[in-house]
Order: sequence, then C-alpha cells, then structure tokens
Amino acid sequence: MRHALIGVVLGLAAWASPVWAQFKEGDAGGATLGESQTQRWKAGMIVTASGGTCRGMVGYVPVPVEWPEQKVALVDEDVSPAAKIGYETVAGNPKLMVIRIGSLPDGQTANALVTFEITRHAQLPPDEDKTGEYVLPNPKKLPVDVRMFLNANPYIESRSPKIRALAREIGVKEETAWKQVEAVYDWVRDNIEYKNGDLKTAVAALRDRTGDCEELTSLFIAILRAKDIPARTVWVPGHCYPEFYLEDKEGRGHWFPCQAAGTRSFGGIPELRPILQKGDWFRLPDNRREFVRYLPERVTGAATGGKPQVKFVREVVGQ
Repeated sequence: MRHALIGVVLGLAAWASPVWAQFKEGDAGGATLGESQTQRWKAGMIVTASGGTCRGMVGYVPVPVEWPEQKVALVDEDVSPAAKIGYETVAGNPKLMVIRIGSLPDGQTANALVTFEITRHAQLPPDEDKTGEYVLPNPKKLPVDVRMFLNANPYIESRSPKIRALAREIGVKEETAWKQVEAVYDWVRDNIEYKNGDLKTAVAALRDRTGDCEELTSLFIAILRAKDIPARTVWVPGHCYPEFYLEDKEGRGHWFPCQAAGTRSFGGIPELRPILQKGDWFRLPDNRREFVRYLPERVTGAATGGKPQVKFVREVVGQ
C-alpha cells in the first residue's frame, strides 16, 4: 500500500468516554477471536517554535477505537502545558486527537504524546455448517452507521455501469448469502493480478486487471455495494483489507473480514496488526468540503510569527 497511511501514528484519548469501554470478547454470532498480540505505541506530535513565536496551530492525529477484535488501554501520556488536547469523532467511528497550541515562544518545544497498549486478535470464520444461516440485509432497514457503507465514492464506484453489470452476474446462482459474497471474493482474486503501482480506482483496476491491496479491496467492496451488501475498508499499518456485512437468522448484523490481497482468508483473518480506522471516505474536520480515503496526521492553522518544526511520533515502545 503506497499511501501515507503506512506511517500513520496511532493515538488514544477520551478514556472515560463509553466508546473506549465497548470491547467485547468477539462478536457472538459472527467471527470469533483467535490468537492475539499486544503492542505498546507512543504516538502524537512534538512541535518546536523556530524563528519567532508560533501561534494558532492545530494538529490532528487519528486515534484507534475499540472493536470486537481490538482492545485499547492508556498507559502513559506526556502533554506540555502549551498544548491543549480535545477529541473528535468522524463519520461514526474514527476518532481524532485534536491538539491546539495557542502560543509557543521561539526555541521552546511542546509535546502532545500518549503511550497506549493495543491487544489485537485474529478472527476465525464461522463454522462451515453455520454459514448457510446468514442472509442478505434489507438495505432499507439498515442502521444509519451501516447504510453509509452502501455509498459510492470516487475510488469505490459502485454505481458504475461496469461494476453494476458485474454485480448482476457474479454469485447470483448461489443458494446462500455467504456463497454469493464468497463468489465475488474469488472472482476478484482470480481476475485481478496483484501488482504494486500508483493508486487507482476500482473501475481502473477492473480495466487494467491489476492492483494491490487497495485496488483489490476497493473492487470487492464496490461489487458488494452494487449488490446492496454493506462493505468497508479496514486500515492497518502498511495494509488494508475489506469487511462485509450479513445478518443472522435473528436479524442481527455481523461484520466479517477477508484478505483481498495475500493468502486466501474469507470470513476470518489472521491479521494481528493494530486497526487504525474502518471506512473509506471521511470528511476532514478542518475543511468539511474535503474528503479523504483515510484520516491522516496533519497540522493546520495560521501558525503566525515563527515557523513551527513539527514531528509526528510513531513508534512501537514495547510488546
């Protein structure tokens, strides 16, 4: 994966908020938890004023939230008096640490760093004899936070005539919802050659019949969304993969991961890298008209006076 997300730093915050206390021991009725790996990360930013007093700086650092397969715990923080930290949720699940530095005199440094512990579990697919029980969701009855993953975007063009034609063809003869999704998964892996290159859209990957983890993921997601099956991108350091959404016989929805690029893994995944974000079309908090595939680290604001020297920290400090 060629994006700057390879270097995205994890951050953590709002520890008393309920969003940080939603870890469950797997997803009952969905994928179950496998082996785990625990890592400690130090993340955030360090700013040094140069050439005069720096004023009006605002920094954004993506922070991970807990998922059924991921648990997060704060272990330390280093925040200078000049830095004020707040938190903002974007598009339902990603969270940003928002760092505001009103004034930093020339030559002084301000830290905004947290150290946290992430325990990430692999996910195991449901037993084969259970997969036939899952059904396609009714797109009109989906929760709002799931229905958003039916939308098209410039890289996942699920309304493209070519994508829609594929959606009407692949998997339509399969008897179960699980097999319909698996048919799309296998089609993408069989027909799109893994090849590194510049970022391109799902339609371009279909045209070229090549792509890396982002393109294979995007094409799989685009075809599913054209079938009215919710699907989304999961970002981990240096890689991404898709998840799809089905309902069980009681009408409860479940997200299932799969490995679009790499060793075949459908309905579960042996991935142990920390989850950075889930989703693939976010509105930047400082510019509501600008959208990105993932939320990056960034610094905005006037920063009048001097010239700030900004260092984003991203390092594993123990596991």
